Order: sequence, then C-alpha cells, then structure tokens
Amino acid sequence: MIAIAIREPGGPEVLVPGVRPVPTIGPGEVLIRVAAAGVNRPDIMQRQGHYTPPPGVTDVPGLEVAGTIETCGPEVPGWTPGDRVCALVAGGGYAAFCAAPAPQCLPIPSGLDFTQAAALPEVLFTVWTNVFERGRLQAAESILVHGGSSGIGTAAIQLARARGARVFATAGSDEKCAACVAIGADAAINYRSQDFVAETKRLTNGRGADVVLDMVAGEYVGREVECVADDGRIAIIAIQGGTKSAFDAGLVLRKRITISGSTLRPRSVAYKTALARELREKVWPLIESGRVKPVIHQVFPAAQAADAHALMESGTHVGKIVLTW
Repeated sequence: MIAIAIREPGGPEVLVPGVRPVPTIGPGEVLIRVAAAGVNRPDIMQRQGHYTPPPGVTDVPGLEVAGTIETCGPEVPGWTPGDRVCALVAGGGYAAFCAAPAPQCLPIPSGLDFTQAAALPEVLFTVWTNVFERGRLQAAESILVHGGSSGIGTAAIQLARARGARVFATAGSDEKCAACVAIGADAAINYRSQDFVAETKRLTNGRGADVVLDMVAGEYVGREVECVADDGRIAIIAIQGGTKSAFDAGLVLRKRITISGSTLRPRSVAYKTALARELREKVWPLIESGRVKPVIHQVFPAAQAADAHALMESGTHVGKIVLTW
C-alpha cells in the first residue's frame, strides 16, 4: 500500500509517499480501507520529532480515519466487511489501509460523507473526555474555549452549546472570532487585541467561566486561574505556549479550582472503548440531527500531506484539515 512516511524529523517537506506492507490485524481489530484521514496538531509534533508513537504503534502518522472495513480479525462482534466507519487510532491514518481496534470504530453518522466523518474522532474523543468528563460541564454553566477556530475548538463550541452551556471562545483575528460566533459561541475574544481575563469576567458579570479548555498552557494558566469561577475547572490538553506555568496558588485554594491535564493517544483501548460508547449514545444523535457539524477548512489529496501540514502550521485555517485517498 501507499503510506505517507516521515523521512526524518523536520518541516512539512519530510512527509513523503512510500510503499509499506498492508497492516496485519489481530484479535479485536479491523482493517479499514481509508477514504479520508484527519490532520491534527500531534501529527505536526510527531513529524518534528517531538511526539514519539507509543510502543508497538506504527511510525506512520495519523490519528483518525474514515473508510470501509476491509476485513475483521477474530473476536470482532458487531462489524462486518463493507461497513462504513470512522475510527480513532494511535497511528497509521496517513495510509491507504489502517488497522484499528474494533471498539474504537463508530458508524458514520447519517448524512455525512467520508471526508466529514474523518474530521470527527480525534476532536470528539478529546472534547468529550476533557470538557464533559474531566471538566464536568453542566447545562447553564459557562465555558471558555481557547483556540475556538481550531478543529477541537469548533467541536467544543458546538457540543457545549448543544448541551445547554454558555460558550465563550478566543481566537487570533476578528474573522476567526466571527466564525466562532457563527457556529454557536455566545461571544468571541480576539486575544491579540483584547484581554481574555477582563473580557471573560465582563461576559460573566464578574463570576468567571465554570470551565476553561486550554490548549496553550504556559503563561495562560496563571491568567485562567484569575478568570475561572469559584469551583471552576481548567482542562489542559496541549502545551503550545510552553510547559512552564506560574499561577497564584492562593487563588486556586480560595476558588477551589481543579486543574487537570490529559493526553489521549497513550490511553488504553478499554478507556477509549468507554469513550466511544459515550459518543455513540450522547453525541451521535446531535450530529445526525444537525446540531453538531464537522467544520472543514480544506481537503487535500493524501500525496499533498506536506501542503496540509504547512497550512496547519500557518494558523490561518478555521476547523479541520483532511486528507483523502
């Protein structure tokens, strides 16, 4: 099969098509003929040499795919060859065929094509576990979503809104802020020209946001401690702003703030299986009703994966970038 390999750590140009063996599947796995694959920030980090795949996982990047089941391994109830699925995988998505744990597959929601479905797994698994499980966001509460125009941000805005929360988002331009509002944010804050701490307090009448979804970390954490509500929750999912943070521990105590962090890729199949069940039950109906929609910025042929990475690194996109086979 053709796969997009990382020739060596470096810029987008190190992504090159090459020939690889079709993956061998084991018990509890399916082989998917890939029609489309989502592009995500961890793919960029892996290409740069900063995010090594977990032990036993292919070095081919790609964490989410959509396509048709080609074959099923032993001990795979519920799926048959020919089924249309999208799946969260630990690697291997940038290839014509991809092995996936069967419990991490989900049926493609009615009304969606392969390209749209490929934009779902990574963002929805991430948002569900951090916003609704770790963050415990409830209806009538408020959430501040950093990077609201990103793939994860656009998913978080829509899901939080659909489940009855007030949603505020940050983005880096007025155009991106407008896009956040268009998909459901109650307000968007241009972090280049506005202070998100002051704006969050203003929008909540001084109370602060109940939940903050943080993909920046670094100096943002100290500012989030200031603008989160009493009993608030800060969920850190990425460290684009650096790994070192300073914050007022006294405020954490007085406000009873919970700060959590998580990475999804190395978690067990059992954990991801439980998340898939939650998504099937609680999120898939929202997608099929049209209340939550994948936001796709641009689609590239898989052979142009380097161009897709360059676009993501430019930061000019709104929503997801997808590769097609």
